[in-house]
Amino acid sequence: MASPGGGEEKLAEDGTMTMDERKAKMEQLRAKMRSSTKANRASLIEESSKAKMTVRDAARLERQRKLAEVLRTQAEAEERGEDVERQKNWEWTIEENDNWEKKKARKARRADYEFHDDAHAARRRYKKDLDLIKPDLVSYSRQKEAALGLAPGSLSKSGSSTPSSSALTTFDPSGGQVVPSAEQRMAAETFYRDANTLLYADNTPTEDAIDRVVGKINRDIDKKGKFSRKRLNEDEGDITYINERNRVFNKKIARYYDKYTSEIRASFERGTAL
Repeated sequence: MASPGGGEEKLAEDGTMTMDERKAKMEQLRAKMRSSTKANRASLIEESSKAKMTVRDAARLERQRKLAEVLRTQAEAEERGEDVERQKNWEWTIEENDNWEKKKARKARRADYEFHDDAHAARRRYKKDLDLIKPDLVSYSRQKEAALGLAPGSLSKSGSSTPSSSALTTFDPSGGQVVPSAEQRMAAETFYRDANTLLYADNTPTEDAIDRVVGKINRDIDKKGKFSRKRLNEDEGDITYINERNRVFNKKIARYYDKYTSEIRASFERGTAL
């Protein structure tokens, strides 16, 4: 009968793993499993934290990053002895500066949020709605081409609203005067309307225009439903006053007598008062 030691040596010589080697291999596999589990858990925590970050948190981090960049730029400019504001202004063009000044002036004009009268409120609403309007310049160019008698696509292709030399005009051989056609005359009357025109309600809006109007109305309805103006000095609970002076008086009275009248008032509200 062969000894156990001789059998293990024979197995090792044949190329198979011994018991110690198997244990070492098992420990290596367990270490790899533990490291992979730890890495997976760390990555899961990171993904979960990113998913919990709201839009407000992302905006806050973005503001902090921009502020850090501005402070770093200021520190570097101070080390070089340069003026930061002057160096920043060099990056603006004249057109951008004019647009910025117009924006500041418009913001200053609209800074008055107090209610004056209905006309003032309607004008403020009208000005707000104008900011959301995106005109269809392609359709406008087609209507103007038909009104001026220009070749189709002459204004839309060039990108300008000035008429070109490709006008479709008809000359009278006898007098040499321009005689507009009936279609051109009708298009001009439709495009350039005044107080004397008899054309009315002949425009058919497109489906996109109708969708824009419906979307605007729905947004206004949702905004009006969510709007809630906070009144000044409005305490939580029932409104027991009719004006500011009465509110102050009721508050002084309640300070001393609420502990006696609270049960009576609750009984009246429940309908169980004697």
